Amino acid sequence: MKKISMIVPCYNEEENVKLFFKDVLKTYKDNKKYNIELIFIDDGSKDNTLKMLKEITKDKTFKTKVISFSRNFGKEAVIYAGLKESSGDYTVLIDADMQQPPSLTIKMAEILDKDLDCDCVCYYQNSRIEGKSISKIKSLFYKVMNKFSEVELKQGASDFRMFRNNVKEAILSLDEYCRFTKGIFSWVGFNTCYLPYVPNERANGTTKWSPLKLFKYGIGGVMSFSTTPLRLATIIGFGLSFFSLFYLIIIIIQKLFFGIDLPGYPTIITCVLLIGGIQLFCLGIIGEYIGKMYLEAKNRPIYIVKEKISNDKKSI
Repeated sequence: MKKISMIVPCYNEEENVKLFFKDVLKTYKDNKKYNIELIFIDDGSKDNTLKMLKEITKDKTFKTKVISFSRNFGKEAVIYAGLKESSGDYTVLIDADMQQPPSLTIKMAEILDKDLDCDCVCYYQNSRIEGKSISKIKSLFYKVMNKFSEVELKQGASDFRMFRNNVKEAILSLDEYCRFTKGIFSWVGFNTCYLPYVPNERANGTTKWSPLKLFKYGIGGVMSFSTTPLRLATIIGFGLSFFSLFYLIIIIIQKLFFGIDLPGYPTIITCVLLIGGIQLFCLGIIGEYIGKMYLEAKNRPIYIVKEKISNDKKSI
């Protein structure tokens, strides 16, 4: 019997975690082919999520762990913590909001069983259910990421994926602080089988991803796997220098040979503002990279565990 470790990130999901657990019970309780290990990661929830998770651990049907963070560290830290706790033959990432049906994980496991050349099975969204603004931001992100980064991301690929232990160990070997899991999955390589699906509506609550958070997440992703923004700053600087020199030659020719007066105050102010804005833009790009280097150099832990609960005493 194959063992599947199911990593479930939870942030303010008090209304969903029990529904999720019931769905897992329905899917795997009488399944004789796969054994389930549930790993719930409470990412510093401010509601009663942790209380609900503690009640779930009273059920002995599956081996269940609950890892509670001391504060909100973000989904990237949650995934890393879950991978470190995983002990199954296969590991699957799945959200607790019921948008990703647990029943689909059986199909993922069966593909890994049958196709030994496939190391990872990932679902991508065939059609999106979120608002137009968020959809456009996500679509733009994939286009920019694939054009400028050293990794290629599947359009609409989600974190809903199952993979073998060799993939898990490869990801854990990358212990960087500023993590971007979508890019890491592509960077480590391995053969990935993509399957289309349409996510369900959230059972309860609202998404934690605002357009601003998605934008910041996208910027972080591009800078984690590409130096193109730095190269862009260099190109802009070189282009401005060339343009300025060319413009200077034109002005000298106009003054010496045609007696045309030099452009006045508005032109000077426009040029100063334009060049100043471009300089600040380039400094901002450099600052983003220096900021990431600063965070990495401090070598702080990716997350801090406040509490660890399990219905299996041996696993604590």
